[in-house]
Amino acid sequence: MTYIPDTSAQDTQISGKSSKAKSIWFMSGLVLLFLLLYFVITPAFTNWSNGTNSVALDKIRVAQVEKGLFIRDFSLQGKVVAARRPVIYSPAQGTVTYHVEAGDSVAVGQSLATIDSPELKSLYNQEVANLTKLKTHLEREKIQVKKSRLQQDNLIGKAEVALNAAQREMRRSEDAMKNNVISDIDYQKAKDELQNAKREYQHVLKEVALLKESQKFEIQTRELELESQQVKVTELKRQVDGLKIISPVTGLVGNLNVQQKSSVAKNQALLRVVDLTQYELEVQIPESYADDLALGMEAQITLNQTQYAGELVAISPEISHGAVSGKIRFKDTSLTGLRQNQRLTTRIILEQKNNIAYLPRGQFINAHNGQFAYVLNGEEAIKTPIELGSRSLAQVEVISGLKLGERVVVSDTNIFKNAPRVRILQ
Repeated sequence: MTYIPDTSAQDTQISGKSSKAKSIWFMSGLVLLFLLLYFVITPAFTNWSNGTNSVALDKIRVAQVEKGLFIRDFSLQGKVVAARRPVIYSPAQGTVTYHVEAGDSVAVGQSLATIDSPELKSLYNQEVANLTKLKTHLEREKIQVKKSRLQQDNLIGKAEVALNAAQREMRRSEDAMKNNVISDIDYQKAKDELQNAKREYQHVLKEVALLKESQKFEIQTRELELESQQVKVTELKRQVDGLKIISPVTGLVGNLNVQQKSSVAKNQALLRVVDLTQYELEVQIPESYADDLALGMEAQITLNQTQYAGELVAISPEISHGAVSGKIRFKDTSLTGLRQNQRLTTRIILEQKNNIAYLPRGQFINAHNGQFAYVLNGEEAIKTPIELGSRSLAQVEVISGLKLGERVVVSDTNIFKNAPRVRILQ
């Protein structure tokens, strides 16, 4: 029989220390698993079972409710146009001769065109002749008055001499009557002659006074006729001088409306001069803001990333295609670098209110039409009813529902799926 040795020589006894280490590692693993279940899996399961959503903080935008100056405004684009673009019209019927071409630079007072109007010049010459004739008539009338006054003075002198003679004769008759050397008939005759001399003298005085008044009236009538004719001549001279058309502003000549040496009618447009020293913005303001507009409202115009002050100076009285036309004028009249029909962005300030609670404007307004907002409370965002007021480009007024300092989600809250509570993961 063959002997087979056993494996006892190969066996090694394991110490109890190794078994204890394994037990410690096993227990540590159980503890870690418990902690994982408690802090991660259990809250997630709880949220899932309660229907609570979870959103990472970096996916939302949060802002605090603040209090201070609230500016209500809106932004729009406008087109740069010259503030002054006068159209030059023909002052009379005639033939036009241009002295400039379209696009020429002109200064104030520079000659632009001339209108040849023989009819107007002829009428002016006729009225000047009438004026000269009236001046001659007035001078002749004054000479006649002087001659008439000499005759009047002569009549008064004669009447005065006759009166003095009658008075002397009356005194002589009175003395003779006292001495009884004259009859009563001669005395009464002297007395009648004295009365007649007095009457003649008073009549001459009244006649001369009336004649002087009549002559004064005639002189005034001639002077008024002369003054009226002078006004007419002055107006015609203005029209004749206006046949030389000059530029009312410094700028550029626009398009010429008629051809050189063409016949034009009175008040027909000839050309336009564009003043490049003053600019305005033509804007189309949405109809929703029409009721809030008022002349003199402040505006801020952006040009080359720089803000310039402006003022609303004109508002159209009617609405066309859902908008109201308006004009905004630059307050800085020395501004340069603008171009005709250039597009610029402007902001019209409708109102400014102090000590108003507000939030930055965000997409949360559109999510629930401004009736709800999500307010952060610890690690949760709670859906809260609110009331909003005026809205501007950057701010929205808070009327109720939010307290000063509260943190509110101002980004799009559609990701919360209208949940009453949302957990915010840090």
